[in-house]
Amino acid sequence: MPRFFSGDELGAIKSISYSQGSSPKEWKVSTTVLVPGDSSGRSKTIQKLAVQSQDSNTLLSAVRADGSASLYNVQNEIELSLVHEWSEPRLKAGQRFIGVASANSGIYTCTSNGALRLTKPGENGAEASSAVATLPMRLCEWRLSKDASTFAYGGDEVELSLWDTEAAFLTSSVPKPSTSTESSESKKRKRGDELLPGEIWRAKNPVHNTALTYLQPSATAAHQHLLVGTANGNVRRYDTRAARRPVADWKGVGKTGGISTVEKGFHEHEVFVADRGCTLAALDLRNGRTIYSYHGIAGAVTSIAPAHSVLASAAQDRFVRLHSTFSPPPQAGQQQEHKGEVLDKQYVKVTPTVVVWDGIVDGSAGVAEADGEGEGENEDEVWDAMQAAESDSEEEGKKSRKKEKKSRTA
Repeated sequence: MPRFFSGDELGAIKSISYSQGSSPKEWKVSTTVLVPGDSSGRSKTIQKLAVQSQDSNTLLSAVRADGSASLYNVQNEIELSLVHEWSEPRLKAGQRFIGVASANSGIYTCTSNGALRLTKPGENGAEASSAVATLPMRLCEWRLSKDASTFAYGGDEVELSLWDTEAAFLTSSVPKPSTSTESSESKKRKRGDELLPGEIWRAKNPVHNTALTYLQPSATAAHQHLLVGTANGNVRRYDTRAARRPVADWKGVGKTGGISTVEKGFHEHEVFVADRGCTLAALDLRNGRTIYSYHGIAGAVTSIAPAHSVLASAAQDRFVRLHSTFSPPPQAGQQQEHKGEVLDKQYVKVTPTVVVWDGIVDGSAGVAEADGEGEGENEDEVWDAMQAAESDSEEEGKKSRKKEKKSRTA
């Protein structure tokens, strides 16, 4: 029985649990309000949620538009107890939280103006503590790796960047670029290529990055696979071992307003992408092709949460939906036999802003997770061959076009 947590524009947090009926397409839903909304307006909008399963406890972190943050302990599946509250005073007007993550080391939060914070709730009567760092401004997305050893961010003309988490808090701030007119263009380029203290890797040629996610765990901090969505609707894949440029750049995936969110699925080679229109689709990571799209969505999807064989989404048409998911075909380019559908949709009075899976798996889901353990190795092989494959396809395209021209002239 998958369970999700959702947040909305008035600050309400809900628990949404699904149970399957007598048929695969029949699902029953149970919704519980854990935190009521605030009638004062959108100052309490839930901007991000994060879940961590710790022993037998489920910890839920929430950050709001007014800069406040809360850590809850989910009890009996229908009750919350407040563990700790804090605020981010560096959040300025017009800025927002663009990332929150919960790990054994604490709760990480990041804002669009580069205010990074690690909060450690007090245990056994000890006082809570926090550490801060400053990142570049104009950020749109921030993600923490699964083992919390690295984080990545991107933004409006801010290059995709990979950082060592621990090292990032050892330096007080990110140096601001010099405005001296005496600096030559060559010095500016050299300075721009230099990594900042704590920075491991940075992409070349900045674009407007709007969404990103890690694609698979890595044993080495400097070797990461990242997927990025851009404001012009492209989806880019990066391998930090290969180069500072994307190893694949799939254009026009987002049809309206650019990419709003990207998330790695639980099936091999599966990723989900939403734009700022009404598109929510599953992509094949081997070639970037859309294997199926979900129909009947009348508003922009703001958040998605994969949970093994299902996917939850929150959209601006005031619906929280549950979707079925199916793995990409065995061979890239083959026809997709089964396509995902909307299994259930719940109308809510207040626009939902975010949805997250609680991370708890049952026995059947555990099998799926075990089957995916070798996914990283298989994807590495695909990625290593990507550049060669792309160059080959380009050559084939040129040859085919030449043949077409010859046949037409004949």
